[in-house]
Amino acid sequence: MEFWNILYIIDWVLFVFAVLTVLYMLFFTITSMLSHKGALPKTNHQNRFIILIPAYKNKRVLQTVRSMLAQTYPQRQFDISVVSDHNDEMTNMRLAQEPITLLTPNFEKSTKAKYLQLAINNLPQFKIYDIIVVLDAGDLVEPEFLENLNAAFESAGTKAIQTHILSRNRDTTAARMGAIFEEINNSIFRRGHIAVGLSAGLMGSGCAFDFNWFKGNIFKVKSAWEDKELDAMLMRQHVHVDYFDQIYVYNEKTRESNEFNRERGRWLKAQYLTLLKNIQYLPVALVNRHYSWADKIIQWMLMPRMVLMAVIILMSIIMPMIYTTLAFKWWGLFTITLLVCAMATPDYLVDKNWNATFFKSPLVFMKSIPGLSRIADWIEIREQKGKKKD
Repeated sequence: MEFWNILYIIDWVLFVFAVLTVLYMLFFTITSMLSHKGALPKTNHQNRFIILIPAYKNKRVLQTVRSMLAQTYPQRQFDISVVSDHNDEMTNMRLAQEPITLLTPNFEKSTKAKYLQLAINNLPQFKIYDIIVVLDAGDLVEPEFLENLNAAFESAGTKAIQTHILSRNRDTTAARMGAIFEEINNSIFRRGHIAVGLSAGLMGSGCAFDFNWFKGNIFKVKSAWEDKELDAMLMRQHVHVDYFDQIYVYNEKTRESNEFNRERGRWLKAQYLTLLKNIQYLPVALVNRHYSWADKIIQWMLMPRMVLMAVIILMSIIMPMIYTTLAFKWWGLFTITLLVCAMATPDYLVDKNWNATFFKSPLVFMKSIPGLSRIADWIEIREQKGKKKD
């Protein structure tokens, strides 16, 4: 086969794949703009909560514990269990002074699933819980968090709820990008899905489950991406995941570009390994009209946004050098993708740093590519020197 034919096929295969991803994002972005949940209803029933906080080398877990202890919800109705792995003695000593259950394992290979399983195994046998809440170390919540979550469970009538994750820091380009990506995820994979009756996407933090369901399923998790496995279990068991936009969890985003890219790399690996494990269920889900399960599998088949943007930008640059007319469709798709991302981004994130974040984002991506990372570092150093002179 001639070189030009191969190039033409590759160009169109990538383009069709990218278009399907963008159309998926566009549809759910539009539906997210139509979604609106009213105020949480008042309820007299008080569920009993257990809050699990896994913490690996993270001193900020103290902030999370104190944030939970400041709840307006009656303290007799909730307990806190912290799994502190590889934290320093001072952090563990301070944690031990709080009215919580403190577990200090020293796993050779640490995973969040192991922490959650350990916490469940060490719960008091004489206590009965209704709802389990999973938070990351460093998360902060408002005083009414449990009160609102209790009302949400009473009104939703489901076994799983995802709350609204917000960034608590936007002081670097990587942190601002993380905040923007998080809100785009909230718009597309949560608010947009709920608007059309599909399950919301589950995250690893700020999520709550029926206690008995969680206890019966968490020990089936074997991988390092417990959120994806739990998501798949919920869908296979026909459990709807609801999303409440008005219940906030403030999560700290990574400030370093290298860690930002490593984080996305881990998520990319988790997505495709989860897809390989579950793609066999797609035909059955479609035949049985289990649309939330089918949508979840299709969602894992699409290009992640990082890959999508990289492909579109790369093809937009390369194709004009080879055959200009082939580039027009990529330029158009790039414009539509930016429009979708802009529509899915809430107004509060479009601040004085918006333009700077947009133009610096390629530098963050470049740091994940060995041959380009040094160039990105050089550009940043030059920029910092220029600011000092000013």
